[in-house]
Amino acid sequence: MVARETARTVSPDQGSSPSMEAQRLVARSAIVTGAARGIGEAIARRLAMEGANVVLADIDMDEAENVAASLRASGFGATACRVDIAQTSALERFARAIADEVGSCDILVNNAAVLDATRTDELTLERYRDVMRVNLDGALDLTLKLLPLLKRSSCARVVNVASIMGVRGSRDSVAYSTAKGGLINLTRCLACDLADHGILVNAIAPGFVDTRMALLPDGSGHEHETDWFRDVYIRHGRIPMRRAGTATEIANAAYFLCSDDAGYVTGQVLLVDGGASATF
Repeated sequence: MVARETARTVSPDQGSSPSMEAQRLVARSAIVTGAARGIGEAIARRLAMEGANVVLADIDMDEAENVAASLRASGFGATACRVDIAQTSALERFARAIADEVGSCDILVNNAAVLDATRTDELTLERYRDVMRVNLDGALDLTLKLLPLLKRSSCARVVNVASIMGVRGSRDSVAYSTAKGGLINLTRCLACDLADHGILVNAIAPGFVDTRMALLPDGSGHEHETDWFRDVYIRHGRIPMRRAGTATEIANAAYFLCSDDAGYVTGQVLLVDGGASATF
């Protein structure tokens, strides 16, 4: 199901990838959910480039394997695994495979999520529960199932990918924002409960990021290309940096929380939003 890969040095002529001397996560095992594209892919790539052996878990196995194959072709340790984060039986099988075939888990990045922009007067309890199962329950479920391995690690890190929508209200976002808000407080609670085991738990709250989730639900275009976004967020500076972020910039923040530099950081929410939350 999953196989352990060995990280290797990449020569300077292969681009800007870190050399072995620069890699700081060598011999550590990492799991990134929702890693087939977007923020999850960027985080998986950054952790692999830093020497970690990365398992890319996603419901889209073909895309996850494409990413893993490209990392292996560049000399990094990566393997893909199909996982439906909303199915506890699938997570049980996945956790057993990690224990049997990898044998360790030093880093867990709970990134898998679905977007929802349902109007409140159209929202059903069934849809609400579907969003919660993926965006909140799945993160807790997987963390609990991997807890025995995390407890055995001397450098265990859990990073939950939340959203600035989890700390602020917004229209047509009851299910999504409630799940992300729950993920933020889950982060704080787990940080308190797991500190005795040396497990650090933090969250990242991205703002507007140029990924597939920025595509409008009705298929009419890209959120960042709309007149209201360009007017309110760019021209009028609702985002002080006057641009959307990139998946790589989110991955850089995730790497910090996974690294030894964050050794005294737990229970925190790092907003990576170009200053958007400062203007509310």
